[in-house]
Amino acid sequence: MKLGLLISLYRNEPLDTVLAKIKEKGVEMIEIAAGGYGGDDHCNPAELLRDEDKFLEFSHTIEKHGLTISAFSVHGNPVHPNKEIAKKFDEDYRNCVLLAERMGVDTITLFSGCPGGSPEDKTPNWATCAWPDDFLAVLDYQWNEVLIPYWKEAGAFAEAHGVTKLAFEMHPGFCVYNPETLLKLRKAVGPVIGCNFDPSHIVWQGMDPVAAIRELEGAIYHCHAKDTKVDKYNTAKNGVLDTKHYSDELHRSWVFRSVGYGNDMTYWRDMISNLRLTGYDYVMSIEHEDSVMSIDEGFDKAVYFLKQALIKEEKPTSMAWA
Repeated sequence: MKLGLLISLYRNEPLDTVLAKIKEKGVEMIEIAAGGYGGDDHCNPAELLRDEDKFLEFSHTIEKHGLTISAFSVHGNPVHPNKEIAKKFDEDYRNCVLLAERMGVDTITLFSGCPGGSPEDKTPNWATCAWPDDFLAVLDYQWNEVLIPYWKEAGAFAEAHGVTKLAFEMHPGFCVYNPETLLKLRKAVGPVIGCNFDPSHIVWQGMDPVAAIRELEGAIYHCHAKDTKVDKYNTAKNGVLDTKHYSDELHRSWVFRSVGYGNDMTYWRDMISNLRLTGYDYVMSIEHEDSVMSIDEGFDKAVYFLKQALIKEEKPTSMAWA
């Protein structure tokens, strides 16, 4: 398994500087934000597709540092009920697919998106319960009239351009937020739909990451290395649904942490072992969103931790002791 990084962590530094810094730390693969919520600071697909010189400069910068692209990231909401917003996210997605094709990258990380609750809505509507019955009507509309039709077409577009792995991050606020909803969309659209497994969102929803990994066997296409610390005192009072700002760490029910600061080494080693047992042996891509420590310190600690946790050599083909 390779050590990776979502490089938008260093969005304010030039690409060449970022890659030199992270290569020195031992990063082997890079995930590159290419539109959507993550921005396009290091990679603007529309620009790179129309300007050959800039494309060659971009490609050469990555090659000279000996790094490999694990995925392009285009986390957006292309089914947003505001048509103008949806159009921009959809354009970002399609340009990202075309750039991935040009670069020979077969994986994109992204969100499923979340529509409104009806054709008249102006904002997304994330339904999380079955009663009153209005919410069941919302879910039926979102899935059968918007989400599945959109991703059937968008998935076919990806496959036609050599992108065979759309790795959806299971993120609350979007229609795909747990294994059940991920597999529901995959069943409706096909195996082009898979998972970008980010345990940080699994943890705070109260799921067991290992149980989720086993449920998703064969459907995990990419992984994020990000941790969550659940505050047992605030959770005991208010539960895990929390809309306080992420900067209010002391009073939130949970906060994102660098790996190892939410859960211990045994916890992470068990996840990594089960990823291998279920057939995933690609990349653990650090996504640093720890508001308790600086960018550099959080990144350094994540690298140090994962170097001890990752299984690097190929799985044995025989057991000498058996």
